Parts: sequence; structure tokens; C-alpha cells
Amino acid sequence: MKAEIDELETNSKSKNNRDCHRGISDIKKGYQHETNLVEDEKGDLVADSHSILARWRNHFSQLLNILGVNNIRHTAIPTAQPLMPEPNAFEVEMAIEKLKKTQITRY
Repeated sequence: MKAEIDELETNSKSKNNRDCHRGISDIKKGYQHETNLVEDEKGDLVADSHSILARWRNHFSQLLNILGVNNIRHTAIPTAQPLMPEPNAFEVEMAIEKLKKTQITRY
């Protein structure tokens, strides 16, 4: 605890606000035990770090490596139609002239 208080004091004096506030909140929370548990394929809980990593590796290899997905139907995806027609050349010229006039009046 003394070491943590000394570290807080050092962070406070050196204006290291982020670490200072983080240290204060850690002291306020106190010790919180963390457990990492994962269910294996059978539904049993696994706590060993090597078994947990192996379980995740197996899970994602099954999830991401899908074989035999050739029977997916290709369907047409409807696209959104534009709400407004394309502007014609006259409308574009008028918009440009309007921009030029507003730039001149600002200066």
C-alpha cells in the first residue's frame, strides 16, 4: 500500500493526471479477483489458460473455416433509386454562379 501511495504522489507531482486518477480508482475498488472460465464443446468449464486458448482457437477455426458452402443462392440485391434526377448543365452553372456571388460578398 505504501508503494501505491508513493506512486500516486509521484504522479500527482509530475502532473500525470491519467495515472494518478487510475491509481486512485484502483485503490477505491480494492482487490477484485478475476477468473477466466470458458465452456468447452461438452459444456464443462475450463480454467487452464492453455485449454482456454485451445478452446478459442478451435471455436474460431470452426466459425471462420466453413467448407462446402457452394449451395448458396445468388440473389439480386435491390439498389436504391435516386430520389432526385441528375442536375442538368444549366442547374450546375447556376449553382456555381451562386457560389461565386456568396464568396465575393463575404470578403
